[in-house]
This record gives sequence, structure tokens and C-alpha cells, in this order.
Amino acid sequence: MSTTLFSLAFGVGTQNRQGAWLEVFYALPLVRPSTALVDAVAKPLGYTGGNQAISFSTTQASQLAEALKAIDPAQAALLTRLAESQKPLVATLLAEDAALTSTPEAYLKLHLLSHRLARPHGLNLAGIFPLLPNVAWTSQGAIDLAELAERQLEARLKGKLLEVFSVDKFPKMTDYVVPSGVRIADSARVRLGAYVGEGTTIMHEGFVNFNAGTEGPGMIEGRVSAGVFVGKGSDLGGGCSTMGTLSGGGNIVIKVGEGCLIGANAGIGIPLGDRNTVEAGLYITAGTKVALLDEANQLVKVVKARDLAGQDDLLFRRNSETGAVECKTHKSAIELNEALHAHN
Repeated sequence: MSTTLFSLAFGVGTQNRQGAWLEVFYALPLVRPSTALVDAVAKPLGYTGGNQAISFSTTQASQLAEALKAIDPAQAALLTRLAESQKPLVATLLAEDAALTSTPEAYLKLHLLSHRLARPHGLNLAGIFPLLPNVAWTSQGAIDLAELAERQLEARLKGKLLEVFSVDKFPKMTDYVVPSGVRIADSARVRLGAYVGEGTTIMHEGFVNFNAGTEGPGMIEGRVSAGVFVGKGSDLGGGCSTMGTLSGGGNIVIKVGEGCLIGANAGIGIPLGDRNTVEAGLYITAGTKVALLDEANQLVKVVKARDLAGQDDLLFRRNSETGAVECKTHKSAIELNEALHAHN
């Protein structure tokens, strides 16, 4: 009987002294693997269905590599390398994109995002935080916090320094995958689970969270929070530049269209259409009251920012005298007003 899966990956990872997973590295994760591949590995792994993370030995890795030679040479080559591992191995098989139940499952979905096999908010990440242990990310890899002090002492006694780079649930993306065609000035500011599209430049102060990212090309000089997806920039003027804060979260996806500019210390809590500009220092939430101006800078009406979500060619600014948030269209205030009436 042929078996279909949502995702499959063979990984090598780190466990603490109690055998609990701290992290997993998947070199070649798959989405919708072929039924031939799944059928070839199911029996050797003892896979019985559903979403499972199954530990396997180096001997089993060799057997799986042999079984996959004629089916998937790339996976067979990976398993040949895994057969040499001195670290624990795990095969994670996801029958469906369901809520997470294990740490290896959580790491697989973070890998799918950073490998560009899924887009932000395209995966079910329910339950991820309890399944990601808070660990010390060190010069010797992931270490359980309860074991850190002893490991630091062991290193000192050998005349070495165990450097702790961070204490967090999420590692930096570049320790697991470096997507093609990107520039990242400070790799510590991009978490595993970020989607970084081809042609994206992330400057030193840029930050991209998990389950967020950029379609590329574009430039990121500010914070892209979870739930935000920045669209393609234009070919001129450096593309889409975010120098402020883009905030999402929960089940909300903040989409930023093509050719947008979010100024320094600015931020948004609504999706933007194409070619939008948000003035430096201006933060727009869904409930922000916005004064719509015509081409003569005359007030047309006052709306909430959510009513402007996703519309193209808008300029958001703050009146320096009154402090009111204003919006002008780069096309026509009449077209904008008509669109708002149609929306309402």
C-alpha cells in the first residue's frame, strides 16, 4: 500500500543527558516526498502512520541509503553521510501539517521555512514554544542549561573557553541553512524559521524573526516580526526597504507589497499594498485614525488605518503642526475615496 506524506526529513541533532532533544539539523528536508521513497523507508523505520519522529542507528542509516539509491540519490547520499555520525539520528515523518507534538517536528517545520519550502504562516506551528527548549547556543553547540555550568568548568580545566553566544529557544538560521542569493550582515539577527528570499540584503541592524520574511529582492534595515512577509522591491532605488518595525503575530499576516518604504523608527500593524511609503517615526496600527487628503491637501474624510490595508500608492505621514496622521495617494484621492465607499 502506497503511503503519502506532507513532509519527510532525516536529521542529526543534539540531546541532553536525559535523552531529550535540544535541536535537530536537517540537510535535505522534503515536502510531498514520492510514495516510492516513503514506502522504501517506512518498514525499516517501523513507521506506522501519523506524525512521528523516529530515532534510528547508523546501521539503519546505511540500510536506508542502500534502499534509496535508485529512488532518490540525493537522500541516499545524505544517509550515507549520516551513517558516519557520532551524534543521534532522527527521521521525522509528517503525514499531515498538524499541530506539533515533538521537538524534531518543530525543527523540521522551521527548516521548511528557511529552505523556502513553505512561506510564513503557511505551516501549522501550533504548540511550538513548549517544544523548543531554552538552551545555551555555544561554541560547542547546543547545551542544556542545567548542564552548562559543568560544561564550562570542564572546558576551563582543559585550558579552553566555552563561549555562550545566546540563551534562547531559537538558533540563528545560518547555522542550519544559508539560502541562495542573500546578504546577511549579522547572522545572529536572523532566526531559524525565517524565510529570506532571493536577492534580500539584511543590514547590520536588520532582524528577521521565525515565521516571517522577505520575498526579495529588497533591503531590510529594521525589524521584521513574526507574521510579516515583505514583498518584492522595485528594481530601482534599492527595492523595498524596511527601516522600522513590521509587527504581526497570532494568526495575523502582515503583507508588505512591492516597492514599499517604511522609514527609520516607523512601524506598521496593517498590510501594505504596492509602492506605499510610511514616514520616518510614524507607527500605524489597525485602529489609527487617518485623515485622507486630496491632491490639494484638503480633508476628504477620516478613516481607520485598517480601511486602507492592502491599497496601493499611499503616503502615510504625520502633520507636524496638529500631530494628526494623514494619508495621500500618489494617484488620486478620488480613486481612493471610491475604493473606500466600495469597501464599505
